[in-house]
Amino acid sequence: MSRIRIKAGSRIYKIIKDGGFNFDSVSTYFGPAVGPRWLIASGFDLTLLKGGFLGRSSAVNLVGSSAGAFRFAAWLQPEAMECYGKLLDAYINVRYSRKDTPATVLEKITGVINEYLEDDALPFALANKKYRLVVITARARGLVAFENIWLQKLGLATCYVFNYFSRNNIYRFADRVVFYNGPKPPSFCFRSQFRGNYVQINEVNFKYAVLSSGAIPIVITGVHDIYGAPRGVYRDGGLIDYHLTHQFAAKENEIVLFFHHQERIIPGWLDKNIVRRAPDAETLSNVLMIFPSQSFIENLPGAKVPDRTDFVTFIDDQETRIKNWRKAVELSAPLGEDFLELVESGKLRDVVEKL
Repeated sequence: MSRIRIKAGSRIYKIIKDGGFNFDSVSTYFGPAVGPRWLIASGFDLTLLKGGFLGRSSAVNLVGSSAGAFRFAAWLQPEAMECYGKLLDAYINVRYSRKDTPATVLEKITGVINEYLEDDALPFALANKKYRLVVITARARGLVAFENIWLQKLGLATCYVFNYFSRNNIYRFADRVVFYNGPKPPSFCFRSQFRGNYVQINEVNFKYAVLSSGAIPIVITGVHDIYGAPRGVYRDGGLIDYHLTHQFAAKENEIVLFFHHQERIIPGWLDKNIVRRAPDAETLSNVLMIFPSQSFIENLPGAKVPDRTDFVTFIDDQETRIKNWRKAVELSAPLGEDFLELVESGKLRDVVEKL
């Protein structure tokens, strides 16, 4: 049984069926806000990094919120493979306890960021010619901006109700702020559907942008007043952009590469239980999505992709969680090679499904 499945939006499906797939057509690599589920993307990432397949003809936007931003911040660094390995080690080995508070969890996540992102390397990262980092964050509004847990919960509960009736109501509770590096903002920021602000990444705000994009509401204290950005409390970008919500391709033949942990694509964090909520056809039209097959997932520890529930399940048995996560990374290592084999053999056109 194959370890991966591949789906493509309408435009890219036609291109692949006509035998036209080329890595040079990839203009964006998107990383969703999926918490520890990103660990099974590590093999795919490292295969692409090692082979230098992206950004050969023109710079590729590495767009992510939360875990996606964590992953892609490593891609820009001087020793990207080594840096990515440090992220894996730091992320897997961080230990939480029953005594943790949102403030102490923020301290621990800050430690993870500092473990793999070196201040001295940031000028090099920002000058990277192959990769452009794009970090999506959510600037909290109203009660969602409070650090008091009960007020924040009340704000999120109200947000959930309003969001149920219309996704546009999310902007009553949070503003999208996109941090980008490069000479100009990514093209999706200029589309009529885009709502939010965009801020250029620099050496001062680089780490804070990445950190804030993973500051899960209620669980982690928000990041306050990021340099160069509108004042306020910044939280997990997945609150607004959980999986995939934008048309990232600037041209019709550009490919938006997307490694996902599952088949379903959920627009916002609060849309998880709203089955009808899904990206529209235009958003998906240029997407090439790779995700693990069910048979692959069944072979992972516990027959599941690592997720945030593991922190609770193994709160008193950290070693088992760490062992399970490392095993998941090990088993995921060949997924990138599986994709390359399909590309190089021409079999990609035989296995691709319509998204």
